[in-house]
Amino acid sequence: MQGFAGLMWLLYLAMLAFAVVAFVMAALFREDAYRASSKQSKGFWLIILGIAVAVNLLIPMLFLQIAGLIASIVFLVDVRPALIQVSGGGWGRRRGGGGGSSSDGPYGPWNGGR
Repeated sequence: MQGFAGLMWLLYLAMLAFAVVAFVMAALFREDAYRASSKQSKGFWLIILGIAVAVNLLIPMLFLQIAGLIASIVFLVDVRPALIQVSGGGWGRRRGGGGGSSSDGPYGPWNGGR
């Protein structure tokens, strides 16, 4: 029985970490990116993901934790890619790296340098 309890503890810890990562990523995007991507508002996602983090920390009910996990997955799989696209590319471009046109390949432009 101790092995199962240890496995469940690791599962709870993984769900908590997943919810915290989703919450932090939701907080990093600007409010106008949410409006431009036609997703719910930043406040909505911060509340939903904040509740998911709180449930994982305070209420050991698997059903509620799974609901928070689903909210985190929806944010990371659906909302985050739309926010990245609206914000102008991947993480590297927002930090100042990368920069080229959309026709650039790994070794230069695909259009022959035109």
